[in-house]
Amino acid sequence: MALTTQSELWRRATALIPGGVNSPVRAMRAVGLEEPVFVRRGEGAWIEDVNGNRYVDWVMSWGPLLFGHADPETVEAVTRAAAAGTSFGAPTEAEVELADEIVAAVPSVEMVRLVSSGTEASMSAIRLARASTQRDRVIKFAGCYHGHVDALLASAGSGVATLGIPSTPGVPSAVAADTIVCPFNDVNAIAEAVARYGEGLACILVEPVAGNMGVVLPEPGFLEALRALCDASGALLVFDEVITGFRVARGGAQGLYGVRPDLTILGKIVGGGLPLAAFGGRAEVMERLAPVGDVYQAGTLSGNPLATAAGLSVLRRLRDPAVYEELEGCAARLVEGLAPFGRVQRVGAMLTLFQSEEPVRDFDGAQQCDTERYGALFRHLLGQGVYVAPSQFEAMFVSLAHGDDEIDRTVAAVADFA
Repeated sequence: MALTTQSELWRRATALIPGGVNSPVRAMRAVGLEEPVFVRRGEGAWIEDVNGNRYVDWVMSWGPLLFGHADPETVEAVTRAAAAGTSFGAPTEAEVELADEIVAAVPSVEMVRLVSSGTEASMSAIRLARASTQRDRVIKFAGCYHGHVDALLASAGSGVATLGIPSTPGVPSAVAADTIVCPFNDVNAIAEAVARYGEGLACILVEPVAGNMGVVLPEPGFLEALRALCDASGALLVFDEVITGFRVARGGAQGLYGVRPDLTILGKIVGGGLPLAAFGGRAEVMERLAPVGDVYQAGTLSGNPLATAAGLSVLRRLRDPAVYEELEGCAARLVEGLAPFGRVQRVGAMLTLFQSEEPVRDFDGAQQCDTERYGALFRHLLGQGVYVAPSQFEAMFVSLAHGDDEIDRTVAAVADFA
């Protein structure tokens, strides 16, 4: 007998799945709810839960659904691809076409390798950077998330630039020991870290616009400083554009800010909402990958026909500048409505309503926000039919499916809470 209520599903899920969810970010304990929302369908800017409640969705599968849920063109492309075969484990034309779309759009990418997840792309990019430089150390930033790669699950101590220690059980100390953690937007700290550890530095890895401590923009000169420090030390600059790629601009944050990394990590929009990610960069670096080079990386479902079909459907439509003009206008209107109720930080079609009166420029600032108030806001909005991220440290994602009605409903619900 089919389960029809959320509570029934929750009871069964907790008996079968650790914590009842297949990714911790889906749990809602951080916002004071024991049970997550179980979704049964989505259409445009809306989702519907298994109890029949409908919500304006600002999570949009954490960013990839730029054209909304069940976008007809994407669904048609995936259906056609599935009818021809769901997986081959052999090259297809769609893989080449998707690679061409990525190389044409992202300024620094001359060659690209398709994979299945952002974590896989991050892991592979770090391996490639280490092989290319013959060095081991990696600098990352507190509050930036790059997937659950062992070496990148490191947290900072109280120092300006701190050698990483594992932030989760199961990661050996030796694996995190070559990870150096610095504060985001702190040029002096990163310069000190490069001076201290630069001789063995393989790369600096950064979200050019942070999206995993809420939306935190790079301050003027920050990304340029990273580029200069990498050039001076011989390290590679790696941009994690899993969130920002094709969202803040067609060319990603690197196109928006005019700073070119050596390697770029992509995901979410690049797969059109299906499991696909990629990493790419300068040809001389990418050609170190097997089978032409000596750095091994492989994946049975890399370039899966369904995911490449979805990605092509989306990326080809993003050639039209009018898409980004519409997204910009929608996001700006949402910010205008939310501005009286907290600190709103936005770039392109992603934004965060921080429960703070002060600008948030790094992870310490994000942690000082009123998370209890955010939890109360989340619960209130859910009751009003508006679904936002179940964490203060995430983003709201604007899509082309959102319009004036969805914005007005959301702003009114926030105003009612305030």
